Amino acid sequence: MRSLTGIVLAALLAVVLLGSVAVVRRLHEPSRGWYEVASSRLVLGVPWGTLVVVAFVSAVYLFVQDGITDPTDPVSIPYRAWSYFSPLGMATASFSHASLGHFTGNMAGTLLVAPIAEFVWGHYPDERDGSVDAPWQRPWVRAVVVFPLAVLAIGLLTSLFALGPVIGFSGLVYAFAGFAIVRYPIATLLATTLLQSAAMATVRAIQTPVYVYVAEASPPQAPGWATIAIQGHALGFLIGLVLGIVLLERRGNRPDPLRLWIAILLYAFAKGLYQIYWFGEGNSFLLFQGPGIAIVIALAVVITLAVAASTEPTLPSVLGRPQNSSASADLRAELRRPIELARNTVESADGPNARFERIADVVGGTRSAEVPSLSLRTRRGTAFVTVLLVLAVVGGIAVPTNLLVMGELSHDEEATLTIEDYTVEYAEGAENQLVSGFGIDELTEDEGLEASGVIVSSAERTIWLEAVSADQLEFAGEETVSVGGPGWRETVTAERSGWELVGNDSVYQVRLSADGDDRLAFESDSASADVRIDDRTVGIGPQEGEFVLGVESDGDLETAPVPEDNETVEVGGLTVENDDGTLYAASNGTEIAVASEETYN
Repeated sequence: MRSLTGIVLAALLAVVLLGSVAVVRRLHEPSRGWYEVASSRLVLGVPWGTLVVVAFVSAVYLFVQDGITDPTDPVSIPYRAWSYFSPLGMATASFSHASLGHFTGNMAGTLLVAPIAEFVWGHYPDERDGSVDAPWQRPWVRAVVVFPLAVLAIGLLTSLFALGPVIGFSGLVYAFAGFAIVRYPIATLLATTLLQSAAMATVRAIQTPVYVYVAEASPPQAPGWATIAIQGHALGFLIGLVLGIVLLERRGNRPDPLRLWIAILLYAFAKGLYQIYWFGEGNSFLLFQGPGIAIVIALAVVITLAVAASTEPTLPSVLGRPQNSSASADLRAELRRPIELARNTVESADGPNARFERIADVVGGTRSAEVPSLSLRTRRGTAFVTVLLVLAVVGGIAVPTNLLVMGELSHDEEATLTIEDYTVEYAEGAENQLVSGFGIDELTEDEGLEASGVIVSSAERTIWLEAVSADQLEFAGEETVSVGGPGWRETVTAERSGWELVGNDSVYQVRLSADGDDRLAFESDSASADVRIDDRTVGIGPQEGEFVLGVESDGDLETAPVPEDNETVEVGGLTVENDDGTLYAASNGTEIAVASEETYN
């Protein structure tokens, strides 16, 4: 429970925040109030669609992922976008989350940027004259039905074309940003960067007014940029951009190109969209930041052109079609003059005579059909088609991996846990079933990537995941993994125990347990301490769930169980004592530490 001091500090922070807003509100006197501005596009000035979407995603987290049982540990494994042959994951990945922090971060981002996107789209039809022809044009329907359905559709699209077993609403958050940034560049940039950072800092401060950090060792882990679905974020952002450009073109809105270019560029840098990475050998990762930055800069220009370029022909007129000579052009103008005069004098009540239109076009040498501004024949349209091609490439690269078919995997039945169609095991140096070179073997110099740790797999669900790395389990000693599906969950506990030999590797074993079923999942090789006492070597090896002490001398090996705390054992002419987790070997008055029990954080 939070202390009284923490509650008081949190309340004080909230009062200061609300007070500062009230003071500035009194000083700021805009020509139009916020409600008047908001209600011009939103029903009652409220982003109802955003609220419906947040409620839906929250319901998925609490009830589908069973976050209501343990908010910090939802069931996430089956709700990832594993493969086209895993329909549950594909349908739910964009609306599910891996942890409470993941969920709250995405929902905070949604509440900040989705209302801007909803304001751009609007609850009211383009013509606010009071007439509504179709049910979907009614403001309330657009607010609580059409907008959320569009979000669901985009979410399914991002799942289908996201690379790897992604999970999370962040692809939609980026889609909201892409949709909004083409209409309100600076406002969207500020909301998604500075305002979001300030909001998250304030929420954390209210939750924990005084945060105590204790520096301690941590296991080796991937860099932050290698844990983010960059391709999924870029995919969502580009989808939002394309939809925003189409809407702006339909409504005839045109933002300032300089502001748009600056906003897109800074947004891409702030959100790390330039961080193109892949997996190297062992624990290495490849960050293609140079090419990534070049791509981001080039795309910012192309996107700006797709929004703000002119509708002039893409190719010079001299390349488009043969030009008429000056004399020929003068002759055509003279011939058109009487026709234009006749057309103006012979107009019916319904408009100009179509016959004269056709004659004038024939004399003029061309039909006066208007070319759509997003046509490939215009400069703006050429840039827009380029954006579409980039979107197709970003989404298309995921298709081969999403066509993954999980074959039958061999397992040691005595060392694995089987829960419904899930198999949970511990392995080291296992071939990663989801990641391979994909054509960059020359860079990685590795024919296949390996995984070590607690591995969860399911051929039926096309799942293969290193749920807990070997390094993390070595650091923590005990970790849990939740498997399940709609309406059920099962928690598997992985526990490591072992001994650290002086001057050598550790000797350890891993056990897996769930619902009363306990399995010895893994035993490491034996190892000897890098010391000698009385010309003898002391080693430890795991054996059928126990640790065995071995003393070797002149090729002869004697064994005995590792003594319990504060006990001794005679083996191989040595006396070995366990002194609070440290083994000491003694002979003829000489005593040396040879091993210590592993400790965990």
